[in-house]
Amino acid sequence: MPLWGGIEAGGTKFVCAVADDQGSIQAESSFPTTSPEETLRQAIQFLKPHPFEALGIASFGPLDLDPKSPSYGHITSTPKPGWEDTDIVGAFADAFGIPVGFDTDVNGAALGEWRWGAAQGLEAFIYLTIGTGIGGGMVINGEPLHGLMHPEMGHMLIPHDHERDPFPGNCPFHGDCLEGLASGPAIQARWGQPAETLPDDHPAWALEADYLAAGLVNFICALSPQRILMGGGVMQQGQLFPMIQERVLKLLGGYIQAPALLAKIDDYIVPPGLGKRAGVLGAVALAQAAHRTAAIEKGN
Repeated sequence: MPLWGGIEAGGTKFVCAVADDQGSIQAESSFPTTSPEETLRQAIQFLKPHPFEALGIASFGPLDLDPKSPSYGHITSTPKPGWEDTDIVGAFADAFGIPVGFDTDVNGAALGEWRWGAAQGLEAFIYLTIGTGIGGGMVINGEPLHGLMHPEMGHMLIPHDHERDPFPGNCPFHGDCLEGLASGPAIQARWGQPAETLPDDHPAWALEADYLAAGLVNFICALSPQRILMGGGVMQQGQLFPMIQERVLKLLGGYIQAPALLAKIDDYIVPPGLGKRAGVLGAVALAQAAHRTAAIEKGN
């Protein structure tokens, strides 16, 4: 059975794995994201002893995903210090000489969920991660959504009641976009302590649910996903799911008459089926897709 390499390249840590066709991980390692030179070297050193057919990289961004672009495979205008304009694909293509699949961390996680997780059998769905940042990916008929570049769902502008919430937001680009108001660092900056230390009945969670529900309603109206998966550190707060579900229905106001949403909202807005492995298994799925594309191009 062939093996596939996968890298979940996060802004906080890299997770590297080798897995089989069924997504069963055979070897795995993780380490902090430091400088590009040190981090990429560690990933290459881990992967070198393992034979695999192709490599997938699901990376933090923003990214250049246009194969025709001279900066394809680069991390571009990231706020992560030292990583702007890093050629992440080139480093691994040079090291291994095999096909390399490349996409955003959330698009990768979405693809992993479509292959092995909570989105199996769906034609169109969204995967969101709510943590250090807020990111979203959409898969349509098994293909991650691209376009001008890739979705940046966390930077959507949403209603901000400054009387209720005078916090200005902490996004360095937009201030009070969705990420600037509802990410983990935004919660900590607003309340003066990490999100995971706040009690379940803290007013932070009602505010958080309001912001996230506003974002979800925009996604539902604009993109019409069959399901929305929500992962990331902030969503480990189990009380958030029913609060968000209730608020989404209220904000929609009965306009979207879809039985899958109205009758089973708790099956419509759900946690990822692969848990914390969605990202790295998504990278494995990117490797498989890159191998298929290379085989087709070789045949032509």
